[in-house]
Amino acid sequence: MNLRELVAALNDFASLSLAESWDNVGLLVEPSPPHTVNTLFLTNDLTEEVMEEAVEKKADLILSYHPPIFTPLKRVTWKTWKERLVVRALEHRIGIYSPHTVYDAIPHGTNHWLTKGLGACTSVPLHPSAAPSYPAEGTHRVEFCAGNTEHLDTVLSKIKEIPEIFCLTTLPARFEGEEQTRVSLNCSQKALLDVVSLLSQNSLLYHKTEILLLQKPLLPHTGMGRLCTLSEPVSLKHIIERIKSHLKLPHIRLAMATGKTLESPVKKVAVCAGSGSSILRGMEADLYLTGEMSHHDVLDAVANGISVILCEHSNTERGFLSELRDMLAVHLQNKINILVSEKDRDPLQVA
Repeated sequence: MNLRELVAALNDFASLSLAESWDNVGLLVEPSPPHTVNTLFLTNDLTEEVMEEAVEKKADLILSYHPPIFTPLKRVTWKTWKERLVVRALEHRIGIYSPHTVYDAIPHGTNHWLTKGLGACTSVPLHPSAAPSYPAEGTHRVEFCAGNTEHLDTVLSKIKEIPEIFCLTTLPARFEGEEQTRVSLNCSQKALLDVVSLLSQNSLLYHKTEILLLQKPLLPHTGMGRLCTLSEPVSLKHIIERIKSHLKLPHIRLAMATGKTLESPVKKVAVCAGSGSSILRGMEADLYLTGEMSHHDVLDAVANGISVILCEHSNTERGFLSELRDMLAVHLQNKINILVSEKDRDPLQVA
């Protein structure tokens, strides 16, 4: 499969528009075209050890969940390990693609996989994602009423001269017992200033003006984190064993909520793969499940009666790669070979 065709298919599988604004997603390293991809190599973290594994297995494209290029590179030399990754990739004509928070947000993504460790439950995003575009052109809607037809025609003529005015309509209306015309239009933020300036020149029109901020519709089942409601409450001890089994971990870290014990029931769990502080903060639940949180956020949760389970950052993400391999195989119609790294692992170990 051609690299650009594959990238288009990956973007179709999960739209890059779902990424957080601070993230760096998509195709990060592209060998000179034409570039055919026979083997797609999946990893959570692209380390130098994983890169050598990808070279050995003759990968043509690496899908690295975490972007190995995050802050801008000012040079590409052999001095730092991230620069060396780029050098090795280009030397061996290997592309690098990263989805990161895109896969966190999608309904069939990392957070959904993480919730499977809790047992039977229903879940909703903690922070729902908005659609990439507005339902209509423009960011604002302006509506006002006018009675004097001749004067209104003059105003409308001037409005039509303003760039980025959309969906301008007029309808008959009754306002304060008088027959009037209701004007509605969509416009951009920039055009809004000109519209308001024009209407403010006529105090009668200005006082009858309503300005609405258009909202992008929320996407169902899509967004950061998940709030899970268990079908039946279970003890904290039982939940811990489920999570360890799902993540294949011999241990986790637990911060017990004030006044709670291992036998305390758990009904609602707020989940966030990776680093959960900003996503979980302030959420009402019996338990927070994530990879890592700041010390002070853990203290806040515990004081508010919420227990916290930390599993280390990438341990809450890496297991998703096996499911991802199977989903991509179907999505790509088994046209390419898809491998999961055997060298990829969380850098933190118990000593």
